[in-house]
Amino acid sequence: MTKNIALTYYSDVLCVWAYISQARVDEVAARFPDEVSIDYRFCSIFGDTAYKIESGWGARGGYAGYANHLREAVAEFSHIKIHPDIWQLNQPTSSTPAHLVLKAVQRVDTRQCRAVLHALRLAFFERCVDISQRTALEEVLQSVGVSVDAVRAVIDSGRAHADLEGDRRDQQTLLIQGSPTFILNEGRQKLYGNVGYGVIEANIRELLRSPAAGSASWC
Repeated sequence: MTKNIALTYYSDVLCVWAYISQARVDEVAARFPDEVSIDYRFCSIFGDTAYKIESGWGARGGYAGYANHLREAVAEFSHIKIHPDIWQLNQPTSSTPAHLVLKAVQRVDTRQCRAVLHALRLAFFERCVDISQRTALEEVLQSVGVSVDAVRAVIDSGRAHADLEGDRRDQQTLLIQGSPTFILNEGRQKLYGNVGYGVIEANIRELLRSPAAGSASWC
């Protein structure tokens, strides 16, 4: 069966809930390789990490308080690892540089986007690498086998910036609340936050049973 279901996946590379949900996206890709096409989009939750932490956690311990919250939140998820010094060591200033690189990768070889995104999340969450730094981003590209020169060329041309702006524009149109968000059925089905894989699969299977364009789903 050819691909006939589009899944748009919005996330911020520094969002821990998106890090958790990446395994669910990978499972969709593995179980529905011919039925579902995944479009990776990016939203700016940590576009300014200092502002994000100060506004949300300034009165609750700042970076240290947020780091403790993350460790408590992910304790039940055995499929991910969190560095003990997360958000304490090599604090990234912004997720935007990583998002620009990912949009450039989609131009260079879109098939590599998932691999680069996964590698970036492992670098930050497991190894405490500051992925707002260009050198760190380029090291990740090299580890995956993506041409650094080709990615630089796309960024220098402005195309990656324009594509990221397109993500932001569509985010507003689709009323995306945050990261992660799954969009199906041309925006009719929206799954936001820590949604279990079973819920995602149920929505996909319902669309596969009634895939006609414009038709409503019962789920």
